[in-house]
Amino acid sequence: MTCKGMRAVLGLALVLISISPLSAAEISVVESVPYSEGHDIRNNIINECVNLGSKLSKFTQSYSAKRGIDIKRVGSIDPSAGGEVLKLEISDAVSQGNAFIGHRKFVEIKGSLWKDGKLVASFDGQRSSGGGFGAGYKSSCSVLGRCVKTLGKDIAAWLESPVDGVSIGE
Repeated sequence: MTCKGMRAVLGLALVLISISPLSAAEISVVESVPYSEGHDIRNNIINECVNLGSKLSKFTQSYSAKRGIDIKRVGSIDPSAGGEVLKLEISDAVSQGNAFIGHRKFVEIKGSLWKDGKLVASFDGQRSSGGGFGAGYKSSCSVLGRCVKTLGKDIAAWLESPVDGVSIGE
């Protein structure tokens, strides 16, 4: 390759780096994703599956790390503050059935990515599960945990190239 050709390739690489949707800075997300205000989620899910929001945050962090996206879990977030912030909330969760008659679980979330106090993009997402292999030996909270695990993977994929107004998951 000639020097001129090499300069063209390097120039293109610099352009691609400069238009990357996310910077190398870490994205803050709350340690335990809250339920949306005014939700209609049954109390048995809230009272029994107390780690659902924390699991969503952890799975988002771990799957994002596998994609080279640095997520920092913090006690609280303020999207209007500086830096990059991923605001997540659980907007719905349904737990029907059980290990004997079959699980029918569902989790719905909403998320928005903020940079320096400005909205970059937002999404909504949902996942459902019947429990998978060995479902008869799993608790309802465990099956809801499978839903948020997969949603964490979906969020990480979305963070690679955030598009506003999309639905992720199912």
